[in-house]
Amino acid sequence: MSLANELRHRVRIQCLTKPLRDENGFEIQSPVWQDYCCCYAKITPLSSNDLIRSQAQNSKVTARMKLRFRDDITSDMRVIFNCKVYDIDSEAIADNITGNQYVTFNLSGGIEHFNP
Repeated sequence: MSLANELRHRVRIQCLTKPLRDENGFEIQSPVWQDYCCCYAKITPLSSNDLIRSQAQNSKVTARMKLRFRDDITSDMRVIFNCKVYDIDSEAIADNITGNQYVTFNLSGGIEHFNP
């Protein structure tokens, strides 16, 4: 199966803005989440076996996200899929074949609902 068929979930990736400060260094506006990019990905919830294993290691990972290779997404960002907010819980994990076809991220959360 080609990668294009696999990546069928439209996701939004957001980054946290820096707080605005006045000339004295005091915060004028708190940091807010803003859209960084929209792309197609494959979101896979962890199997119950993997979920139990990750909870035993005190990990909060609940899903995985696979997308075409890009190196600009970091663990400081978050993902919105189906009105659920996921935190990116790992750095990019490259594919086993060439290392530049796709990347996988571990996601945590998915409980908080996003209201646009």
